[in-house]
Amino acid sequence: MMNRQRTYLFFLPIFLITIFLAGCKGKSPAAGPTKMVAERKEVVTDHSKADMVIDYDTSQWLEITTPNSGILLDIRYATANNFTEQVIYDCPRCFLRPEIARKLIALNKGIEERYNLKLKVFDCYRPRPAQQKLWDIVPDARYVTPPEKGSMHNRGMAVDITLTDYRGNELDMGTPYDFFGWEAHKEQQDLPGDVLRNRGILQAMMTEIGFRTIRTEWWHFSYTGDTWDLSSWEWECKKK
Repeated sequence: MMNRQRTYLFFLPIFLITIFLAGCKGKSPAAGPTKMVAERKEVVTDHSKADMVIDYDTSQWLEITTPNSGILLDIRYATANNFTEQVIYDCPRCFLRPEIARKLIALNKGIEERYNLKLKVFDCYRPRPAQQKLWDIVPDARYVTPPEKGSMHNRGMAVDITLTDYRGNELDMGTPYDFFGWEAHKEQQDLPGDVLRNRGILQAMMTEIGFRTIRTEWWHFSYTGDTWDLSSWEWECKKK
């Protein structure tokens, strides 16, 4: 019985992604994956012009906000609700390299329409000064990348992310975000079936669009495309 259950859990994410991709391929070229990304980019641009002043280099960055992407944001390092229990960012904004941000926006649109699921992001680009703050608080390479080395977050090429239902309730992933223990490890199988299923779906969706996981954190995904340089750029905090 256990073997059948684990076989089901293994193949379910692949099955869902296959359906997702088949749905995209089965449409006319105007409604295919490439067009979907282009259309979503246009929506983001229009919304941004109407509601905000662009205060960053758009050739280097693209900001993800909930209104223009549908992606839910809970930027934990702009609060004390993180493993350091200290505020690291002055304000919560989510930036990624443009190609990467557009992939996430397109993915979120697809899973909203097909499965009533949403992406929820905990961390995006992390300036190198913020990486130094983390290291000063927790100088342990098991949990924080040393600033001199730099992390994929410092390149704008990594996200910490989970899935929610259509109401915004997080799916059960077995541990909270930023939980450092064996239960958060990707290869851990001694977990309830729904947890393994939810993790499998998230991993399958993210790897399908070009991300890779890491061994110790179910929530962390790094992009595998062209490599961007480490960055110390810090965003402006908007006046309320």
